Amino acid sequence: MFVSYKWLQDYVDLSGVTPTELAEKITKSGIEVEGVEVLNEGISGVVVGYVMEREQHPNADKLSKCLVDIGAEAPVQIICGAKNVAQGQKVAVATVGAILPGDFKIKKAKLRGEESNGMICSLQELGIEGKLAPKEYAEGIFVFPADTEVGSDAMAQLNRDDQVLKLSLTPNRSDALSMLGVAYEVAAILGREVKLPEAKVTEATEKASNYISISVDAKEENPLYVGKVIKNVKIAPAPLWMQTRLMAAGIRPHNNVVDITNYILLEYGQPLHAFDYDRLGSKEILIRLAHEGEVVETLDDVKRTLSSDELVITNGQIPVALAGVMGGANSEVSLDTTTVLLESAYFKGGSIRKTSKTHGLRSEASARFEKGVDPNRVRAAAERAAYLMELYAGGEVLEGSVVADSLEIQPAVVSTTLEKINNVIGMNLDIETVEAIFARLKFDVETDNEVFKVTVPSRRGDITIEEDLIEEVARLYGYDNIPSTLPIGEATPGRLTDYQLKRRIARNYLESTGLYQAVTYSLTSEDKVSQYALDKREPIRLAMPMSEERSLLRLSIVPQLLEVVKYNAARQHDSTGVYETGAVFLAESGQELPQEQEHLAVALTGLWHSHLWQGEKKPVDFYVLKGILEGLFAKLGLQEKVEYRKASIEGMHPGRTAEVLLEGKSIGFVGQIHPQVQKEKDLKDTYVSEINLREALQAATEPLKYQSIPRYPSITRDIALVVDKAVSSFELKSVIQIAGGALLKEVQVFDLYEGDRLEAGTKSIAFSLKYFDPERTLTDEDVTKTHQQVLNALEQKTGAVLRG
Repeated sequence: MFVSYKWLQDYVDLSGVTPTELAEKITKSGIEVEGVEVLNEGISGVVVGYVMEREQHPNADKLSKCLVDIGAEAPVQIICGAKNVAQGQKVAVATVGAILPGDFKIKKAKLRGEESNGMICSLQELGIEGKLAPKEYAEGIFVFPADTEVGSDAMAQLNRDDQVLKLSLTPNRSDALSMLGVAYEVAAILGREVKLPEAKVTEATEKASNYISISVDAKEENPLYVGKVIKNVKIAPAPLWMQTRLMAAGIRPHNNVVDITNYILLEYGQPLHAFDYDRLGSKEILIRLAHEGEVVETLDDVKRTLSSDELVITNGQIPVALAGVMGGANSEVSLDTTTVLLESAYFKGGSIRKTSKTHGLRSEASARFEKGVDPNRVRAAAERAAYLMELYAGGEVLEGSVVADSLEIQPAVVSTTLEKINNVIGMNLDIETVEAIFARLKFDVETDNEVFKVTVPSRRGDITIEEDLIEEVARLYGYDNIPSTLPIGEATPGRLTDYQLKRRIARNYLESTGLYQAVTYSLTSEDKVSQYALDKREPIRLAMPMSEERSLLRLSIVPQLLEVVKYNAARQHDSTGVYETGAVFLAESGQELPQEQEHLAVALTGLWHSHLWQGEKKPVDFYVLKGILEGLFAKLGLQEKVEYRKASIEGMHPGRTAEVLLEGKSIGFVGQIHPQVQKEKDLKDTYVSEINLREALQAATEPLKYQSIPRYPSITRDIALVVDKAVSSFELKSVIQIAGGALLKEVQVFDLYEGDRLEAGTKSIAFSLKYFDPERTLTDEDVTKTHQQVLNALEQKTGAVLRG
């Protein structure tokens, strides 16, 4: 909302308050003022001149030589390039030494051999946007009315000696979408009175009801419609002061009748529409919902096809306007209009918003209807507009108004107590102070034993509950006047829960390994929802999905991370490492809401290390990703409780996939994507993992134990075992660890051989075993005895034999 400081003075005494000070006071009271624009900033030396003579430039076809009276001792010669310059005009003249926008200085000059002492200006050259200039002056110079004083300040005549406050309004403050609404707000802030505009009409003897009848079929969408008839109007430009006020507010002037309706829109916040009565084609106005497929041509010369839920104004048969949005071309006020039917109505905001959005027609009028207009200003705005048409268009206002009224509206009555007000805002206000604030707001209040019963005027539709009243008291009292206080009660320091702390440790560790955190959609598609799910359940479908690609809640994070890897690979980022911690959603039998489980997923592809100057490249493989997981479990103190077992999972490589077990319970998997999946997604070798992070973070950990540095040497024995190819190294390692007892401290695989020197269907796996006793030096006999137990257990339980 653009608020002219000079215009606002018509309604509120602003003496002693500068525009900047006023902007600060308004902002502190709860409505943000984005800035204050000085309309004539940087402009000087522009006066009103009278073109005494105009003749063709002797040396240029497109230039005119003008003799202009600028109120000085003698007229000056000015060369002008405007097509519309003519003798007898009063124009804006930038004199020699004047400064125009952009720090453009006017100097004496010679144009094609003729002296020019100044510049005749267009509105654009004076800082007014071309889209706001009247159409007849959109190209060329501006012409002042004939009674304008020669030599006077042209910027003052154009009301540019003004400052405009730019209000940033929240949707609830639609009352401030009018000059009167802002006036009430400013009057409350300054503790001054509001002066309402003049609207006393001299009515003719003829009755408006003899010219028009009004009926409403769609009473819910249009509960109140007021029509007035003004005869014998003379279409002409509006007064200059009105045009300039409209331009300062961002509205282009057209003619006196249309400009008056726009002026009232800004003044009262009530949109109006003027119909050419003689072009209506009937003496009836019927407001109804459109017929499906009905067509109306609006003022912008666009034919619009309507739907059955859109409100239209008709002449009883055909639409003549889109209600609250735009008038129809078939009833537009034109230069030959003599009788005007003036519409002032209360339309429900939802209906107007839908129509406006459907047709892409958002206007000053529709914006106000959408947010809500004051129903008690509908009649007053019509009277004020009729008064101005009588005054500035020479119209005769017919007696009375024609009204269709089914509106039932009662002012909101809201109560609060002094105790509640003081408790909420942390003050100790007395009854008199609170009553004074309500009086400044022009709210009627009844006080009974510290209970305030407030009747809210209809212009303040945002006041509906007790808290709204408390906010009004706080902001008018002044937020700056509310003292700072410490909260009362026992304060406890904030801390992370154990779960949150472990999750933070996990994220920090994963990022320290070089992985980037990804955040992907929790919604997925039908074909991806069950892929790589740790817990296969019926997926949960959204009731109203925006698209099929985002229609189901995910059961796994891996499919989303594969899309991240694919996206990066398509943009030549061949080496990618990402992780995500997030929720998957599992349906619960008999439960309306799903169970949310936090999972961790990782995806790696490309090179893990690349030191080209050392000739070293390390591509990602199974053991890189497995090592990252082992490091994570070590950080969480779970390394002794986690095992890996060969697994077969759909969509994963059959020989490079392992199940992750925590204390014997499966919590996830790690491995390579199946080659066929990689080919379909156009990926190189890609390794992924997903684990149930909640299970890992909630697992109990042993207290931290310290061991003394070994004082005695250890003994290492290597064994190479020949076993069936179906036997895994995990099974062999488990048997070795159990059989080795307390002396066996470490078991590591260091070789695997499969070749023609072994029998078909067998393989050779070599282990390194480290024996150690912290209390003494082991003898060969001790180690041999334990080592033999290991070999015997291997032969009995797995059929393994020492390789010869």
